[in-house]
Amino acid sequence: MPFLPNKPPGGSSDRRPPGAAGKRPAGASGNRAPGPRAAKPSLVIGRKPLLEALEAGKGMDRIFMQKGATGEGIEEIRRLAATLQVPINTVPVEKLNGFTRANHQGVVAIAALITYMDLQAVIDQTVERGETPLFVMLDGVTDVRNIGAIARSALCCGAQALVIPDKGVGALNGEAMKSSAGALEKINVCRVGSLLKAVDTLHLNGIRVCTAEMNAPVRVFEVDWAVPTCVIMGNEENGVQHFLQKAADVRFTIPMAGGFDSFNVSVAAGIILYEALKHRLYAH
Repeated sequence: MPFLPNKPPGGSSDRRPPGAAGKRPAGASGNRAPGPRAAKPSLVIGRKPLLEALEAGKGMDRIFMQKGATGEGIEEIRRLAATLQVPINTVPVEKLNGFTRANHQGVVAIAALITYMDLQAVIDQTVERGETPLFVMLDGVTDVRNIGAIARSALCCGAQALVIPDKGVGALNGEAMKSSAGALEKINVCRVGSLLKAVDTLHLNGIRVCTAEMNAPVRVFEVDWAVPTCVIMGNEENGVQHFLQKAADVRFTIPMAGGFDSFNVSVAAGIILYEALKHRLYAH
């Protein structure tokens, strides 16, 4: 009987299978929308250097700001961060001191290793290229090696983008980049402030949203993967959040032999994405 268990024993906390979908049976390169290439990771320390970097449009993974920080430049940093969708973590001064011994003035930022893309722009570019969208949304996946492996599978199976939240997801750091074997530098990564709003954007563009559930009546190979689709992959502790499950158009299960708990999330993503690729190859 097909089922999709929701929690594996041991290991990292990201081993729960969620959904999948998209077009473009081509494999690896050529899917990333035009944009600057990844830069080496570095810290941006102090208010003025950070303001200059933000004003120049340089990508930031995250800004760490001291609790209660006020004064020159702070509000402008907050404004620019909101405009550029850079998350700000409010932290004690000890956290900042752990980053550097320099005079940080209450702010330290981590420069991004990749260039984050706008979701609507990626949708538009994908359609303009004559491709059927196949996106992967990550909900609460915190293990960076899983994120890297999912990116690698996504690129190999023709997916054009990863959609991630600005909070509650693993950092796209050097370990994630290594696990992706370079895929994170080639696939579009769209960072959004709200996954639910991202689902709304997908729906407005005619892109179906899918998730995997333990007791879903439809099996993964029975889903029509040839249409524009975004698959939501959740973490292994809690799965896909309820409000995202409710917003999904299709719920399916990955059949398994025996009574073991579940696939690792990156393995589940690979199964789903290859099923999507297979459907799209046979559709032509």
